[in-house]
Amino acid sequence: MSVIESNTITQPELTIDAVYIKEQLQTNGPSAVGYIKLKDLLDRILAAIMLVPAFPMIVALIVVVRLTSRGPGIFKQARVGKDGKNYTMYKLRSMTVDAETKTGPAWSQGASDPRTTFVGKILRKLYLDELPQLFNVVKGEMSLIGPRPERPEFVQILGTDIPGYLNRLAIKPGITGLAQINLPADSDLDSVKKKLVLDTEYIQTAGFFLDLRILLCTALKLIAIKGTTAISLMNLKREVTLIGDPTSEDATAKGVVSLKEALGAEKNGLKHEVNFNGTESSKELRRTTPGKIKPR
Repeated sequence: MSVIESNTITQPELTIDAVYIKEQLQTNGPSAVGYIKLKDLLDRILAAIMLVPAFPMIVALIVVVRLTSRGPGIFKQARVGKDGKNYTMYKLRSMTVDAETKTGPAWSQGASDPRTTFVGKILRKLYLDELPQLFNVVKGEMSLIGPRPERPEFVQILGTDIPGYLNRLAIKPGITGLAQINLPADSDLDSVKKKLVLDTEYIQTAGFFLDLRILLCTALKLIAIKGTTAISLMNLKREVTLIGDPTSEDATAKGVVSLKEALGAEKNGLKHEVNFNGTESSKELRRTTPGKIKPR
């Protein structure tokens, strides 16, 4: 297993398939390539504008967090950003200060996590704990929309165990994203594999109107509109199913293609069926587009 040296992931054990990502962007036309370049500037400007009304709210919530539980109001944690570079991510603290004293680095257990404070549960439900990440966007470390940033301790393992996982580091991580609005927080390897499919779809199809819909969907969820309703209204609903046996009769009937080929075609499908099991040569992905779901 590779180690983290300085602020980058050691090469070449954990490598980003940058050539593949570039090819896929070019396949989707010059607009996709150009938008990725323009996206950073748009993100910073919009985040700075959003901070005007958000800053007083962040300050007020910091006070509430400090008054209701021991510890700081802002939680800082190392995350892995674009090209494997580490940065410090900011969040409103939603857990007790000794949350990982006994366990070490661990994924959140969701709403039932006993380490979450009472106020923290409310912050997480309304996604208010993410507000300080607007500062990360202004600093150029994050994007408003992109793959969710992961911790270095987990990236080392996931980059080794999941084919193509590090390709999601080809762009800046985001506060929200296609995977985040469709799927719950990571809790195990299967949940990471599902998000990887949607992260890859986003990287390959990124555009202004897709980002606008994801932002609007996130805003609807912030005002307590049910998540499934919000993503349906924005026509962003995605389903990802992990398949255990790629040689089954069902797999043969639908056709099996290589992981890269299938991921490259996913922009036309809304229901993903994925296989990450078996030997290296049998790690495959299948795609179906149910007639009841309108293409994006």
